[in-house]
Amino acid sequence: MWIVMRPARLACTLSLTLLLALALAVPACPQSPVDPAQLPGHTSFYLFWHGAPSGEIRKNNSLYALWDDPDFAAARTAWLDSFLNEAQSAKASDKPKLSREELAQYAALLDNAFVVGAIREPEALAAKRAAAGANAKDIPAWNGTFFIYDRTGKEELLSKAALRMQSEGTDIPKLSNLTVAGVSALKIERKSGVTYWAEFGKNAVAASDESVFGQIVQVVNAKSSGPTLGRVPSYVEAKPLLAGGVLEFFAAVPNLKEFALDQNGSAPPSSKMFLDAIKLDAVHCIAGHVVLDGAKTHVEGALLGDAAAGSLFDIWAGGTANPASLAYVSADTIYYSESQFNLPGIYQTLRRAFLQGPNNSAQLVSVVESAAQTRLGMQLADALAIPTGEMAWLQTSPTFDDSQKAYLLGIADKASALKLTRTLLGDRISSEKSEGNVTYMKVSLGGGQSSTGIAQWNFYHVAVTPSLIIGAAKTDTLRRYVNQTATPDAALAKNIAAVRAKYPEKLNGFSYFDFQKVDWPGLQAKWIAEAQKAAEKAKSNDAAKTDKKFADWLTGVKPEVFPRHLHTMAGASWKDAKGVHFDEWLE
Repeated sequence: MWIVMRPARLACTLSLTLLLALALAVPACPQSPVDPAQLPGHTSFYLFWHGAPSGEIRKNNSLYALWDDPDFAAARTAWLDSFLNEAQSAKASDKPKLSREELAQYAALLDNAFVVGAIREPEALAAKRAAAGANAKDIPAWNGTFFIYDRTGKEELLSKAALRMQSEGTDIPKLSNLTVAGVSALKIERKSGVTYWAEFGKNAVAASDESVFGQIVQVVNAKSSGPTLGRVPSYVEAKPLLAGGVLEFFAAVPNLKEFALDQNGSAPPSSKMFLDAIKLDAVHCIAGHVVLDGAKTHVEGALLGDAAAGSLFDIWAGGTANPASLAYVSADTIYYSESQFNLPGIYQTLRRAFLQGPNNSAQLVSVVESAAQTRLGMQLADALAIPTGEMAWLQTSPTFDDSQKAYLLGIADKASALKLTRTLLGDRISSEKSEGNVTYMKVSLGGGQSSTGIAQWNFYHVAVTPSLIIGAAKTDTLRRYVNQTATPDAALAKNIAAVRAKYPEKLNGFSYFDFQKVDWPGLQAKWIAEAQKAAEKAKSNDAAKTDKKFADWLTGVKPEVFPRHLHTMAGASWKDAKGVHFDEWLE
């Protein structure tokens, strides 16, 4: 069927599958093809689609309501036609095209539950690959991907889809029957790879490696006797994040490191040394789920592990309860996003990794640090301590006019920040003046001053305050942000405070989007004009076609449909001893 998978294709396949699942699935009574805890213990990752939601859940959810709205019909049709055209573009011209009716028919397969995952390469094969050295390229690349599908009520449709998939492609597949793990299976050989496929009981199973196929068949038939994923510590750690919802995902990060390194045959020793030096093994797994909670679509997940100092977790800041940028949120704010990074931690992590690299790495680090000190007039570590790591941006324009957007960067000390800014920008600073405790700068993005004269253009405007560096495309936009009351608008602040109160006190990331304040007709007109202009200036036919398709799609959208179903979107992230957590919801 779908599954002659390579890692590069897997992400694309999953994205399209999920998009189609959310967009086209109809009410169903989901079954479970397998308990993920019973998967082999050396499973690197899996994604579990629990099946289409029931009628009431779909009816109440804002995203489904948007998709089903009659006023979205033209946009929905245009999107499906675009998807079909893209899907057919890579196929042989003499093959029959997939019609919109057939797509809708096959989309019904997404009513049922399925699991897509991968098993890491066996240690014996990995050792053989390592021993082969330069000849490792002669050993076939490992492909441990697998697919399990609950075919209950879809037996005929699934067989039809499988036959269609087998007929596609430029080469004629070689088909052979065999028995694996006591199950009759079909081996499909193409130039691009091999697929093992079987339909038995209520399930269908596919894999690209016979040993993987056999293991998954045994799991499905409850005959597996080996270690299971449910006993793996990282899975046990992630289990609270894998309960409920329409979708769940799990990836064992150290296993994925091995999975990634083994895909290209023999990975360079420097790659392995780098991953070891950044202590990737301190990150145990990434896991989460998607829940349809009334009108809300809720995504909850985490990057779990040992977050003690000296590991990859150092790149994330501990967070704060009152970020400086929050004071610039006003009643006009459409979108606010704030993140905090541990810049010294990122630097020390990379420095440690390079110092433990090949023999000349330490010398390279010394050269880079020396050059940075000469350029900055201070040690690199000291320069990275000047920013607080807080980065944010605000948008107040209902049509997303870029000239009304402001970028904010947190600073620990204004005097040091000014010194560093002058050093970095140098001859690009066109003018500078202070007003009270704020220093304004006009910066050229297109050129600088020299002994022969001034050649500057494309100006940007910057204000350095005691706690932030604020940038905007227009000086009046910049001054509006700087001069507004330091206390956020009461009503909006109360709303945002209510959202923030759901999370831990200290956050290292927060975002809030008010869809109701967007001028949807104006935004539509703006995007159509930009897409048409881009199509006219496109340097290739493909780019021009893409921009024109987007403009045509926007033309068919009735803008009033969006505020009818979309109200707010918010999310947050935070760090604790267990890792980095993220939580997003859309209503």
